[in-house]
Amino acid sequence: MQKLAFLYDDIFLTHKPPFSHPENPSRLEAIMNKLKQESFLEKVELIKPDPASEEYILLAHSKEHVNYVKTSVKQNRFMLDEDTYVIKESWNAALTAAGSLVNSVDLVMNKKFLHTFCLLRPPGHHAESNRPMGFCLFNNVAIGAKYAIKKYHLDRIAIIDWDVHHGNGTQDIFYESPEVYYFSLHQFPLYPGTGTENEKGEGKGKNFTLNFPLPAYTKGEHYIKIFNERIIPELLSYKPQLIVLSAGFDAHKDDPLANMLLVENDFAEMTKMVKQFTSSENIPIISALEGGYNLNALANSVYEHLKVLNS
Repeated sequence: MQKLAFLYDDIFLTHKPPFSHPENPSRLEAIMNKLKQESFLEKVELIKPDPASEEYILLAHSKEHVNYVKTSVKQNRFMLDEDTYVIKESWNAALTAAGSLVNSVDLVMNKKFLHTFCLLRPPGHHAESNRPMGFCLFNNVAIGAKYAIKKYHLDRIAIIDWDVHHGNGTQDIFYESPEVYYFSLHQFPLYPGTGTENEKGEGKGKNFTLNFPLPAYTKGEHYIKIFNERIIPELLSYKPQLIVLSAGFDAHKDDPLANMLLVENDFAEMTKMVKQFTSSENIPIISALEGGYNLNALANSVYEHLKVLNS
């Protein structure tokens, strides 16, 4: 079994904003340039993901949601809300982003690879079951988790989201489900305004949502402390069969959309802690890109994250 599959396709560069916007193709170009410069791509298995079928998108989203995105694309409606754009190329890019997660689940569940990384856009964690928002059209990690539950009958998946913004969409989709334990560390208050400590899940999903709302200017050492003292102990008792990382890198100190103080090595440390937890049981990790808007900080942080995932 090889260590790391790297899922990427140039189709992700075709989803372009009609005007200046922080979520644009240069994010992935910066990452790919850094990885080429470091000769990293030779060390992993490069895989072109397949677009997800609508059947898989509907595992996490309503028919109305899917039709709204599809119609908006056909009508060339630029803005779905004040943050979220589509152009006609966005449909295939979004299906392929979700498909990266579906493919990743197959790769790790069939033991072809232990871990995967999905270099994708548009990102996903703000997309709720019934609405696209916050740069996100479909919730990539939620679709992957739902697919793993349906096809492989998994019933304990941990999603760890360290993007600086709360993943309201992922929380919404799994709020009543014990099959997914959702963890989020995020700046608060900040967009989208959700993710307080008292949001813990409902019904059968009660106590399977754990939010860490953190004040501006929080340092990486505080994140590491939360992993050590709160997240790892929860993982030990939950015993996940799969870990999915919503890997946003916008908590970096240089990111223009937030005010946290993490540096590249902090993302490596968090990755290391998750990896150490999984290593004794060979639990697979699927990591998918979310945010990160300073191109240098993003590229360097992703590289540090990947070095650990592939070590």
